[in-house]
Amino acid sequence: MATLIDMFPEPFSVEAQRPWPRLVVSREAWQQAARELTRGEAILFGLWGDTAAVHMAMLHEASGEILVITCECRDGRYPSVAATHPPALRLERAIRSLHGFEPEGLPDPRPWLDLGFWERAHPRASPSPKEEDRGGPSRTPYAFLPVEGESLHQVAVGPVHAGIIEPGHFRFTANGETVVRLEERLGYVHKGIEGLMQGATLARAAKLAARVSGDSTVAHALAFAQAVEAAVAASIPERAIFLRALMAELERLANHLGDIGAICNDASFSIMQAQCGILRERVLRAADACFGHRLMMDQIVPGGIATDLAARGGAELDALLAEIGRLFPSLVSLYDNTTSLQDRTVGTGKVTPELARQYGAGGYVGRASGRSFDARKAPGYAPYDRLAFDVPTLADGDVNARIWIRIREVEQSLSLVDQIMRSLPSGPVRVELDATGDGPREGFGVAEGFRGDILTWVRLGADGLVSRCHLRDPSWFQWPLLEAAIEGNIIADFPLCNKSFNCSYSGHDL
Repeated sequence: MATLIDMFPEPFSVEAQRPWPRLVVSREAWQQAARELTRGEAILFGLWGDTAAVHMAMLHEASGEILVITCECRDGRYPSVAATHPPALRLERAIRSLHGFEPEGLPDPRPWLDLGFWERAHPRASPSPKEEDRGGPSRTPYAFLPVEGESLHQVAVGPVHAGIIEPGHFRFTANGETVVRLEERLGYVHKGIEGLMQGATLARAAKLAARVSGDSTVAHALAFAQAVEAAVAASIPERAIFLRALMAELERLANHLGDIGAICNDASFSIMQAQCGILRERVLRAADACFGHRLMMDQIVPGGIATDLAARGGAELDALLAEIGRLFPSLVSLYDNTTSLQDRTVGTGKVTPELARQYGAGGYVGRASGRSFDARKAPGYAPYDRLAFDVPTLADGDVNARIWIRIREVEQSLSLVDQIMRSLPSGPVRVELDATGDGPREGFGVAEGFRGDILTWVRLGADGLVSRCHLRDPSWFQWPLLEAAIEGNIIADFPLCNKSFNCSYSGHDL
C-alpha cells in the first residue's frame, strides 16, 4: 500500500489539520477502512467522538504515516468498526457512553466508562431533546460475560485493591487455579477530562493534559504541546526541544526502574524492588534538582518549557548517570542468575506477536512480542532524529521478555540523556503562542511515553480556546491484551502479569 490516502479514491473533503490530514469520508469508505484494519493493512491508532461525528486515526506502520478520517453521525449512528476489528470495541463502547452515538453492528453494547454513577447519561453529547437526565445515579447491575463448563468458579477482585493503587475490577473464571477467562471492568477513575478541556485556555488545558496519568505527565504534556503547536504552525526553540527529550528520558528511566523492581517483588524477590527503588529515587531527585519538580509536572507547555535547566543540572545528571551505570549491571545480573525468579517470569503471561500487532500494542508490551513500533522513530519527532538509539525487541511475549525490554530501554535512556547533555544548544526555552485565528484549527501530536505511544488531537477556536481535545493513552490497546495473557495461567500469577503490563487506570478512564 503506497499511502493511507490511496484507500479513499472517492471525493473527500480535507480539513485544516496539521501535521497529518483529516478526511471526511462516506459511511461506505469508513467501513472499507475498518476492513483494511482487519486485514492488517493499517493499525488502529485512535477512535473518538466529536459534536456530530466520530474520528478514527490510522497508522501505516512501515512508513509512520498517520491519517485521520471522519464519519458524520447522521441520526446519531455510524457503522461499527469493532464489528470487523475487535481492538475498536472498548473505544466504541466509550464513545457510546460519552456521546450517545450508536455504532451499528457493535458486538457488545454494554456501557464502558459509564458505571451508573453519573447524574446524566452521555455527558459529552450535544444538547438535544433525546438527552437523558437520570435525575440521579443509575445502579443497574453490570452483566459480565457468561461462561459455561464443569467445575468452574468465579473470583472477583477489586475495584478496591490492597495498597496504594487505582481502582479496577477483575472477574476471574477458573477451573481450580487455572484461569479460563479474565474480564476487566474499568472506568472508576473517569474524571471528565475532555469536558474540562472544552473552553479551556491553553495554560489550563496543558495542566489538565499533564494530569491524565501522573506517571506519564511529561509524555502527555509533550503530546498536547505538539498538537497545539501543530495547530497554530508554531516553531519552538531548539533548546526547549532537547530539554523536552531530556525530561521524557528521565521519566522513562524512573518508571522502568520502578517497574523492574515491582515485578520482581510480585515474585517475592524483594531485594530487587529495594535496590531499583533506590535508583528510581535518585532519578526523581535529579529531576527535581534540574527542573524543580520530581515528576517534572507542568514543565512542558505549548511554546516550549516553563523552566530552563537549573545551573547545577549538568552536574546532577553526570552523577546520576555514573551511579546508575555503576549499580544497574549488577542488578541485571542478579535478575538473570536467580533461577527461582526466572521460574516465575519465563513463559508466564504470554502475548503472541499476532495479537500484539492486531491491537497495535506499543511500548514494552508490544516490543516484548515482536512489534518494534516507537513513535520517536516513526513518525518521529525532534530531537530524536539527531540522536542514536535502538528500539529493543523480543518475540517471547512473556513477563520475562517485558522485564528485559525495560532493562534494555534503561540502557538506551542512559545513553540518550548523555547525548542530549552533550548536544544541548543554548538560547531561549519558550516562545509565546498566538492561538487566535480566523477560524478553527486542528493539531495532532504523538509522543512516546514509557508505556508506548500517546496520541493527542486538539481543535482550537478562533478565540484561541480549546474547542475539543482527545487524549489517548497506550493503555487503551494494552488492557485487553492482559485478559489474553493471563488465560491458562494460575490466579496467583495474575499480580505478576498485571505488573508486567502496568497499564494506567487513570490514563484509560480519562
